[in-house]
Amino acid sequence: MPRPPAARPATAPVAAAPAESFGRVEDDGTVSVREGAEWRVVGQYPDGTPAEALAYFERKFADLAGEVTLLETRHRSGGASASDLRSTSAAVRERVVGAAAVGDLAALVARLDALDGTLSEASAEEAQAHREALDAAVAERTGLVERIEAIAARDPKSIQWKQTSQEVTDLFEQWQSHQSTGPRLPKNTGQQLWKRFRDARATLDKHRREFYAGLDEQHKSARDAKSRLVERAEALVARGEDAIGDYRALLDQWKTSGRAGKKADDALWARFKAAGDALYSARSDREHADAEASKEKIDAKRALLTEAAAVPKEKDNGKARSLLTGIQRRWDEIGRIFPREAERALDDDLRKIEQGLKSREDADWKSNNPETKARQNDMTSQLRDAIAGLESDLEKAKASKDKAAIAKATDALEARKAWLSALGG
Repeated sequence: MPRPPAARPATAPVAAAPAESFGRVEDDGTVSVREGAEWRVVGQYPDGTPAEALAYFERKFADLAGEVTLLETRHRSGGASASDLRSTSAAVRERVVGAAAVGDLAALVARLDALDGTLSEASAEEAQAHREALDAAVAERTGLVERIEAIAARDPKSIQWKQTSQEVTDLFEQWQSHQSTGPRLPKNTGQQLWKRFRDARATLDKHRREFYAGLDEQHKSARDAKSRLVERAEALVARGEDAIGDYRALLDQWKTSGRAGKKADDALWARFKAAGDALYSARSDREHADAEASKEKIDAKRALLTEAAAVPKEKDNGKARSLLTGIQRRWDEIGRIFPREAERALDDDLRKIEQGLKSREDADWKSNNPETKARQNDMTSQLRDAIAGLESDLEKAKASKDKAAIAKATDALEARKAWLSALGG
């Protein structure tokens, strides 16, 4: 079995080794490795052949070479950070330098040197990327803090708490996600930001509790008020249709009594509406009965409308008025009709006939009014006198051949004749 190298005289005989070999074995099983121009004892393998002794220490070298190769592979694949690989490389270097192994240890050191140079550059880039990621993380975490602080600064009375509570929950979930997946912030910075976030969240929780406590009190007050309105509405049911006006007054109070909470509002409104439905149902029943009783009246008034169709055909206004008056008297004797819409439609049809007759009577009065006729005759007489005078003036103008006078007299004469024609003179 191999043992640690033992001290030996410098003049001890040494077994020859090939020029390309990095190891040699002495007669007593001592194994050495070539490092440059020098040989360094790495151990002793007295119980085996020289080939077995070399093979043992060459396997040690192969293991070290495998570690270096693994480091190079990990760096190329990007599976580990440069700083971690540098730490591992330093540990491997400690095992390579002065290793009890046979092989080109200098080549392994050279590979480690090259790898360390590459890792140093990568570490600098990683450090810069880490600083940038850290700055971005601080900015993002600060943004979350500022958003929740802005919400906490709102007037609690203006906040829609259901929506805002969800918004705050979303911000807290974003904070937790960022904290678990983002880079670790410096301790002081992280604590300060969390304190601001926590204080804003606590302020909102306090305002929300105060809001809902006040809301509960409002709901209780509204619930009591609506309960009293329901009791008064239900007391009106016994009066039937006559209580509809009072019910409407209660309905106006209901609209201004505030909210009692959805469940209470729904239950109280169902009772309040049921009372109103009973009142309006009573009126509907009465209107239905009135409508049934009005069927004969409707037929009678329709018959009178058929009779009234003769009024516009009667040329004599006096006779037409007498006919219409008789129809109107019988119309009134028939009485009211239900529904009101049917009554209005029938009244409108009779009113059109009455208005047509009135228009005829107004026109007849205007044309036969003695005062109007007298004024018309007087105007006619004046126009005729004026025409006679203008005709005389025209003759004189023609005799004097005064063109201006002729034109003036002619225009005035034509105007007076047109007025006279309009008056039927």
